[in-house]
Amino acid sequence: MPAIAMDHFTILTEDVAATVAFYSDILGLESGRRPPFDFPGAWLYGGGRPILHVVGGRPLPEDPQGVLDHMAFSANDLRDTIRRLDKRKVKYDLQHLPGSSLWQLFFFDPSGARVELDFRGEEKPPEGWRG
Repeated sequence: MPAIAMDHFTILTEDVAATVAFYSDILGLESGRRPPFDFPGAWLYGGGRPILHVVGGRPLPEDPQGVLDHMAFSANDLRDTIRRLDKRKVKYDLQHLPGSSLWQLFFFDPSGARVELDFRGEEKPPEGWRG
């Protein structure tokens, strides 16, 4: 049976609470029901679906990215998202997707996982943005 859509990502962290707070604040994901596993973690929901699983209590790999380069999410409200990143002093890279009007916003989470947010081209860049 062929794959037809991405279901979720799982990330490892040394600090489940800080990671949950980061994704809740920046992406607006919400903690929700999680099976009673025998290890710490959380399931974060977007649009009523558990799309990010956070797992604690396991050693992190030497390279936090491992073989996964990044995880990407469709997003809304570019200016507010950048305001949230700035408030947390998170460095980011904002660019237009070549050959498209799509905005791509890249940053790293507290455990070193690279995150991409894709915004519609109609959204306005932050004041003073020079690409």
